[in-house]
Amino acid sequence: MKIFSYELNSKAILGLQTGGKNYCLTGLLRAYYFQSGKILPGEIDLVSLLGAELLDLKVLAAAVKWAGDKKILGRYLLKDNLKFLLPIKPGKIIALGRNFAEHAKEQGAPVPAEPIIFEKANSSVIGPGQPVRYPFFMKKEYGKEARVDHEVELAIVIGKTASKVKARAAMEYVFGYTILNDMTARNIQAQDFKKNQPWFRSKSIDTFCPLGPWIVTKDEVRNANNLKLELRVNGVVKQKDSTGTFIFKIPEMLEYITKYLTLFPGDIISTGTPDGIRPVNPGDIMEAEIEGIGILRNRIVKERL
Repeated sequence: MKIFSYELNSKAILGLQTGGKNYCLTGLLRAYYFQSGKILPGEIDLVSLLGAELLDLKVLAAAVKWAGDKKILGRYLLKDNLKFLLPIKPGKIIALGRNFAEHAKEQGAPVPAEPIIFEKANSSVIGPGQPVRYPFFMKKEYGKEARVDHEVELAIVIGKTASKVKARAAMEYVFGYTILNDMTARNIQAQDFKKNQPWFRSKSIDTFCPLGPWIVTKDEVRNANNLKLELRVNGVVKQKDSTGTFIFKIPEMLEYITKYLTLFPGDIISTGTPDGIRPVNPGDIMEAEIEGIGILRNRIVKERL
């Protein structure tokens, strides 16, 4: 199944795609829980539902089956031409650096012996179709050195609180997958490298985290450690690889990260990008595609104050 968010009367509503059709998940869940005597709060979103243990794969399947058995599933059927919004507003975004050997090489860095993790600010997140703003100060302050890069990555959506999990049980904490474009101000990152400072600012500029277009539940992805990734700029392929060449597989990532910090429902782990990173400029259209998940499209625009 795919979970998405769409706009209705200027509000974000949860949607569900199953059997090739789109349904209003917000309405379906309200009805499903109401018949069992539970009333959901006025406004609901994916993070709050996961955190309150009101949504998981079993609940999704049960709600669809219940509505089908009652012959009311059609009430929640959505029309075409939906405006897709950001599918989830994560609490935090933990990303892996250099999780592809060829990407480490293109940066002139050694292949890591253990996962390299950093954080992107959740204020940098935008949804499908929203513009990535090329910072107004980049060209003025950095001149020819100014550079903003794309980075296609598989993103893991955490489904339940995870602390000190073992690799063998790690997949129990995964709710689903989506696409993340880890936009990076490369020249600023290079400066921070030289000063032995964190990567945070180069990764967390406003709009530097396109995410979406939806979340595919983990049961729909046969092997997340073997998915084709591709990123195109104006139709030209720039990055192309497979998660099969991860240095650290998903269970290893989750064991390592949760050794140090707790992951909460709705948090996101971005799993690293392959080689082929290139600069983008205002006017460029990026298409980040991952097998079995979809295509995330965003345009670069010039930021204006």
